[in-house]
Amino acid sequence: MIYAKRTHFCGELRSEHVDSRVTVNGWVNRIRDLGGLYFLDLRDRTGLIQLYFDVEAFPELKSFRNEFVISASGEVRMREEGTKNPNMATGDVEIVVDRVEVLNESAVLPFPVSDEEQMRGVSEELRVKHRYLDLRRPSMQKKLRLRAECVRLIREYLDKRGFVEIETPIFTKTTPEGARDYLVPYRLEPGKFYALPQSPQQYKQLLMVGGMERYYQIAKCFRDEAQRADRQPEFTQLDLEMSFVHQEDVLELTEGLTRSLCNSVIDSFALDLDPVGEFPRLTYDEAMRRYGTDKPDMRFGLELFEVSDLVAKSEFGVFSGAIEEGGVVKGICYPEGAELSRKQVGELEDFAKSFGAKGLAQLPIKEGYGGIAKFLDEKTISSIREVSSAKDGDLLLFVADSNETACNVLSRLRNEIGERAGLADPRKLVFCWVLDFPLVFWDEDEGRWDAAHHPFTGPKAEDIQFLESDPGRVRADCYDIVCNGVEWASGSIRIHRPEIQSRVFSLLGIDEKTQNERFGHILDAFKLGAPPHGGIAPGVDRLVMLLLGEENIREVMAFPKVGGGYDPMMDSPSAIEEEQWKEMGLQLREKSDKKIID
Repeated sequence: MIYAKRTHFCGELRSEHVDSRVTVNGWVNRIRDLGGLYFLDLRDRTGLIQLYFDVEAFPELKSFRNEFVISASGEVRMREEGTKNPNMATGDVEIVVDRVEVLNESAVLPFPVSDEEQMRGVSEELRVKHRYLDLRRPSMQKKLRLRAECVRLIREYLDKRGFVEIETPIFTKTTPEGARDYLVPYRLEPGKFYALPQSPQQYKQLLMVGGMERYYQIAKCFRDEAQRADRQPEFTQLDLEMSFVHQEDVLELTEGLTRSLCNSVIDSFALDLDPVGEFPRLTYDEAMRRYGTDKPDMRFGLELFEVSDLVAKSEFGVFSGAIEEGGVVKGICYPEGAELSRKQVGELEDFAKSFGAKGLAQLPIKEGYGGIAKFLDEKTISSIREVSSAKDGDLLLFVADSNETACNVLSRLRNEIGERAGLADPRKLVFCWVLDFPLVFWDEDEGRWDAAHHPFTGPKAEDIQFLESDPGRVRADCYDIVCNGVEWASGSIRIHRPEIQSRVFSLLGIDEKTQNERFGHILDAFKLGAPPHGGIAPGVDRLVMLLLGEENIREVMAFPKVGGGYDPMMDSPSAIEEEQWKEMGLQLREKSDKKIID
């Protein structure tokens, strides 16, 4: 098809283009038929420009509708005073059209692309089903441009520091990364499968053995796990690894990259965010003690406090009983919450119960107190006020349970209070480091030790002696970056000595035979001069989500999945042909009303 090719983009025309003849291509964004006057806003990826038509010269305009694709040519002129649009970058000028071509018509749209206000009421599944339309919106295009800029800045920062970008395989071997693998049948040997990588973990370590020393990759990763607002079955992370480094080297490089990237994007995209400052550092134990979680939102205080020793012998049986059973009594302060209504306090209690609390004890700091005050003497109340730093008018909320349950409930309650009380400033991105995680956690249900992060994480040198005798005591050279209560990156100094790696595998219940079958390649590599190395893997999708203040990661991905990993646009996953089953040596059969793959 031959048509008039653009000379300018819609969004770049200004007063200096007046009296110039131009051609613009794009989509019809809005039509205004004012009788003898006919105006059309044309949109391309750079913005909008108003087109003016003489209706008599273009009778075909009556058939135009939004999202027609057209090419228009004409002369740029200044708009008359009183008709200029200060809300458009091109609002001082318009094009007087003398030639127009329809390059493609558009049927009636499933939703109004040109009206951002109405789009807020469109269901997410409908938007994803017609994602190619949704992406035409300037707001969506801004998100993808910002994402592209983040990736560009990452590459620029690391390239200047001697890193080499290397691609690792997508078809790989199943590995223990904490989630289920996506498996791909191997046609030549039925019963064997590739796995899609949950991360390039082993490959990047092998690159260090290969002497690359500084590697990075914008890596596509896949995890078959329950979806949440900040998770997708396939996602993108920055994967990097360095040789001959200590933990501090990784922390300094990653923090420098993050601050440089964020502050550049905040400035260039005029985001309503404060500049990102230095990262506070917390140990895992400190984070759990102060915030009840290893993912604390550091935009506000509200630290947890413990009163177990103060109420162990109180007349309140809930407290004394929990302590007798080996539990704790922990609390949090709701600033100026003493005057909350009974309904509001009830909502908080229901919230706490939804995360495992048996109840939520209350102590309002006001005249006459109330709540559990009748079970406590004045001295105990005074001590509790001191420990909690409560002021007159505050409300103290307590959970009496195991330490794990109390921390989980109160950390979530802390975030809920922070939101209700408006304590979490949306203009701030507060990154922090969480360091010195345990190497392993005990899985009560399975009766075994599980890796806190992954089995290639190095134990601290001074704790290696306890690997077999007291595993729960062993700390890891592991570190996370958390931003506004969301884990953004995780990394560690890796194991590089085969005997240590084998001991960790054994601790996790992986016997010698299985070690050789599943990890023989990396154990053999470690025997051949593996250097000390470490790295980290920040999430690209999550960073863009944080920068844009989005609550759902799907908003910053071009083609996301919806619930259950379903893609309504491609109708995927979908059934395959009978011949494909035969080629893979697989058979689909029915069993107990469920489809089973043989």
